Amino acid sequence: FIYTTAKQDYAKKLLDVLDPRKKLIRRCLSQSDCVCSQGCYWKDLTRLGRDLAKIVALDHTIQGFPAQAANWIPVPQWCGDPQDEELLHLIPLLGQLGQAVRTWGWGGDGCP
Repeated sequence: FIYTTAKQDYAKKLLDVLDPRKKLIRRCLSQSDCVCSQGCYWKDLTRLGRDLAKIVALDHTIQGFPAQAANWIPVPQWCGDPQDEELLHLIPLLGQLGQAVRTWGWGGDGCP
């Protein structure tokens, strides 16, 4: 899933870059799927319709997930650098989380 506070047209452009063949990302949530409070948009992970214990959120700011801070994994903000490989540093952690999901029997539909 991709979940952004950006408007839907921007999110679609983002998907075209990240998944041009439309094979990796199942669903994209955008600003219309966010909660707006006092003019600020934040992402409500319950909108994914999954057990929160099985969800992690990668984001550069915790402000996007104030209600689900325990699900947040901080990542540096991406500034468009095509040479940026920061997410590669998370592969070991995400691999461990994936193994835990398989060990605990989560994700019967193939998704953690």
